[in-house]
Amino acid sequence: MALKQHLDVQVRFDQQVENSLNYVLPFIEQTKAIGNGINVLEIGTGEGGNLVAFLDKGAYCVGVDLNGERIEDAKEFLTDRVASGKVELICQNIYEDSFLSKFKGFFDVIMLKDVIEHVPEQEKFIPYLKNFLKPGGQIFFGFPPWYMPFGGHQQVCTNKLAAMMPYYHILPTFLYKGLLKLAGEHPLSIKELIEVKETQITIERFERIVKKSGLKILSQRDYFINPIYKYKFGLKPRVQWKPITWIPYFRDFVTTCVYYTVGE
Repeated sequence: MALKQHLDVQVRFDQQVENSLNYVLPFIEQTKAIGNGINVLEIGTGEGGNLVAFLDKGAYCVGVDLNGERIEDAKEFLTDRVASGKVELICQNIYEDSFLSKFKGFFDVIMLKDVIEHVPEQEKFIPYLKNFLKPGGQIFFGFPPWYMPFGGHQQVCTNKLAAMMPYYHILPTFLYKGLLKLAGEHPLSIKELIEVKETQITIERFERIVKKSGLKILSQRDYFINPIYKYKFGLKPRVQWKPITWIPYFRDFVTTCVYYTVGE
């Protein structure tokens, strides 16, 4: 059941812009003022829509993504900003020496919105991000906890039942893969969904990695209803009931999104 943002790049960009302006930027500004002289890196920038709110406040932005097609879309959407030198959009792996040497210690804010759940070897990746931070810099993470109803990203399935059925992504891999095949999902889609399963990240695991990386949690917000569900399903965003956030593991099953800023 592909949603319109899965099929229409303009819709996807517009939703990124609005979501970033109304939710991501205000959350980050609780711990880091954004304006002139602030450098922002978005990893997994996609079409670049998340950067618009930061650009409008005067920040210099860099968006990096492994998907060259999406970077080309971002360059088209942000043509004037690129031409004016306000934003740089790069298709590159941040582990490459040339990227590290260019941007080592350069950024005040690093942003990963719906990205960390796709990244393998998160125990290596998260501490590596510190290389790009200025002293006092911060990293924003926004992601759906693995055990939440659609933590496997199965909502992208073309089969309506497979897209709407919650929690079955936590089944053993062979059962999950078998159900996806039975639903008629394309092999490439199944491969991507299994990759998300292999990189699954819970709230508890994320916090352990952050602590082990020598980083501190500066702010956190848990959502019962993810802000992006406003666009996907017409649901009003809702912050998680506070007592639920105090119950380890159970909170993962009923929290559809978490926001964090972390720093040294």
